[in-house]
Amino acid sequence: MQNLWRFTIILFGAIIAVTLFLSSAAKAQGTIRDAEIESLMRQFSDPLFTAAGLNAPDVDIYIINDRSMNAFVTRGQKMFLHTGIILQAETPNELKGVIAHEAAHISGGHLARSSDAMSKASRPMILTMGLGILAAVAGEPQAAMALIGSANQFGTLTFFTHSRIQEASADQAAANFLETSGQSGKGLIRFYERFRFQEVMSGARRFPYFRTHPLSSERIDSLAIEVNAARYVDALDSEQEIFAFKMIQAKIIGFLDKPQRVFQQYPETDQSLPAKYARAIAYYQEASTKLALEKIGELIEIQPENPYFNELYGQVLFESGKAEQAVYYHQKSVDLAPNSPLLHLNLAQSLVVSNKPEDLKLAKKHLDFVIRYEPGNSFAWYQVAVLHEKAGELGLAKLATAEQAYAMHDYFRAMSFAGRAKQDLEPNTPQWRRANDILLVIAADPRIRKYMQSQRKGGGH
Repeated sequence: MQNLWRFTIILFGAIIAVTLFLSSAAKAQGTIRDAEIESLMRQFSDPLFTAAGLNAPDVDIYIINDRSMNAFVTRGQKMFLHTGIILQAETPNELKGVIAHEAAHISGGHLARSSDAMSKASRPMILTMGLGILAAVAGEPQAAMALIGSANQFGTLTFFTHSRIQEASADQAAANFLETSGQSGKGLIRFYERFRFQEVMSGARRFPYFRTHPLSSERIDSLAIEVNAARYVDALDSEQEIFAFKMIQAKIIGFLDKPQRVFQQYPETDQSLPAKYARAIAYYQEASTKLALEKIGELIEIQPENPYFNELYGQVLFESGKAEQAVYYHQKSVDLAPNSPLLHLNLAQSLVVSNKPEDLKLAKKHLDFVIRYEPGNSFAWYQVAVLHEKAGELGLAKLATAEQAYAMHDYFRAMSFAGRAKQDLEPNTPQWRRANDILLVIAADPRIRKYMQSQRKGGGH
């Protein structure tokens, strides 16, 4: 059961990929992928990105498994939210305020004027061993690159320490983005006021967020003047947003905390849906599969059209060795949320286990969907390789393996399999040309060559 969780730890100056079991998830740090959480974060963020003059789809959002309170952006329009800041926010509006502030750093060009710590970092290799709810799915090399820093833990990263001038500017811009999108800025003020004491703490004792985003009473007071004069100052979060936010908080706690702590925070006397959700996940985490399925089944009875309840039920079945039964629930989750690549990937994974030709054909269809929207998702490429191998299409299997390795920045392996694929594939076909392209791109990119040279010198290969 605990193999559901895999997290990537990337250390500065080294290319290290370590997979961890869920029992140590509280200490592990890595990229979390979850369809439900990502969907809500986009729902919160996209209107703010648009208000900031950004093309919302171009801004990548990554959720980091770290209980410390932090959020930051890096070059390339990448935003990182720690699970800690999601859990610390008391309302959706507070989290939206933080997101708006971070969007202001992007739109204001603050990163371009900051020291580029990433230029000194080596390209990482992300190794992912599995897929599941809130699992660290491979295929996020850009996120890994942005997270390499001078510290061993993401909670202590300080790539971009913004100046007080930049912080004040971002506050004012955030208030404007919230107002433009018809939302109140009170959440950001409330968030700052709750942590005003950070202003008098030593740097080492401050939360990571306030080490990189210096806070001051003057900033809060200035922001309050701006917000209180806004038209939408009294706008409230919708009941749907509040409920959805409580659900993802319960989900994160259910997966990240030890079951006993989950049961303490969400006792049986709490019959709210978020509490039932957290407890169902906790039962799953403690390997009480029968009870977990029973509790998730109760959730489905309450909300049969909830794609994420069906996804969870299917995942528990899959992890219990019942892939064929899991297909029904993963298919239903896709039917209910057809635009989610991760739900398609879960369904494809269950279908791949089958040797039925019709199931493998369906799996290919869903994997094509995933790759179309997430071309760098190496776990999807791995599944494609398995499909081609089962069909006896070894050249295509080698090409898919090369794609997987390339997405993981494992360039030595990518070159090896691309070369083998070229030997097996019909010359000048699209697939043959793609294998050749991988070889040419690796050979032509000076950054990749430099990385590979450093690996050779370091004994990496």
